[in-house]
Amino acid sequence: MLAALTASAATAAPLLSAVPAGAAPRRPGDLLYIGTWGQNQVHAVRFDPHRGTMTPLGSMAQVSSNWVAAHPTRPVLYVAGAEQGGHIRSFRIDDTSGALQQLGEIETETVPAGSGGLSYIGLTADAGALLVADFAAGSAATVSIGEDGSLGAVASRVQDTGSGPSPRQLGPHPHHVVVDPSRRFALVADFGADRVFVHDYDRATHQMSADTSNGPRSYATPPGSGPRRLAFHPNEPMLYLLNELTADIQVLQWDERRGVLTPRQTLSTNAPGHTGTTSAAELAISRTGRHVYTSNRGDNTLVVFSVNPRTGLLTEAQRVACGGITPWSFSLHPSGRWLFVANEASGTVNLFHVDRPSGQLTDTGASVAVPYPDCIAFRTSTGTPRTGRS
Repeated sequence: MLAALTASAATAAPLLSAVPAGAAPRRPGDLLYIGTWGQNQVHAVRFDPHRGTMTPLGSMAQVSSNWVAAHPTRPVLYVAGAEQGGHIRSFRIDDTSGALQQLGEIETETVPAGSGGLSYIGLTADAGALLVADFAAGSAATVSIGEDGSLGAVASRVQDTGSGPSPRQLGPHPHHVVVDPSRRFALVADFGADRVFVHDYDRATHQMSADTSNGPRSYATPPGSGPRRLAFHPNEPMLYLLNELTADIQVLQWDERRGVLTPRQTLSTNAPGHTGTTSAAELAISRTGRHVYTSNRGDNTLVVFSVNPRTGLLTEAQRVACGGITPWSFSLHPSGRWLFVANEASGTVNLFHVDRPSGQLTDTGASVAVPYPDCIAFRTSTGTPRTGRS
């Protein structure tokens, strides 16, 4: 089981690439921290949101980094590892230089078979806990966070069950965990089980618990879907589910009283006439709830959907090239004006401008080289970081 280890301090790793003289922006700007798939590095980029410019700062930590998340008020970055069984490490952020100093670590138990480690970590709305998806172990967990951002004890752990028809679905593989707006339920998108599991959630203790009196509460997708990402509408009782293997997005009605999901709509993120690899990856919704964004790794595209304000149903509004190859993840800037794409196979983080009224994306042509980028977390110059999604 997850266990809190003794906090340890470590000096930040030296930069692998220096910033050219005079290249740093006049104002401090925002910091982007970027995980790298299989490269054991966390890179940093300085971003000026006024000019839309990015300055690479190089590698700030030599550590496995499947997913990264930033604390909303404290200068702390959390990094989920890909090692067998998975690790989570916390780092103190130096806002001036972007350097990282390791503070603490937690570790999952050794998994006898399989690999992949942790597939997601994210903070709860009150920053009181980390939500953890352990892909390899087939489980989800919550880890308490101290007021200073330090890693605490494991608050809860739930084990998923089930499988699917794909060779990649031989057992449960949680890919994402979210808490619903009422903070009464925690939902787990399980890639391997073809289900969204719905667990009771205690907002005071940050504990998840599976009510098995009538069997696990869950929503079953069509076999072979591979649920990957979840996003609640900010104002309406709707949940959007992105399925990796079928590359479609589902609109689900959410009953917050009973914790029940009801399907309303399914749309493909594939281009018409698509052939070859099918793989959807990332999902986000704008703060206004007017636009939903997805990435498609089979087509190397970003797909924007407009949201009907009365029904919550979707209409495809735009399909645009992602600026690279294999858009593993993307992040909407807190301002709502920018979208950063982690193009894993091409080794670039590409910058798109967002037209907030229409939701339309425009490739700025700006990018920075990062080896196999897979996730992006923000720490803004105003001290209000966001991670992964708007």
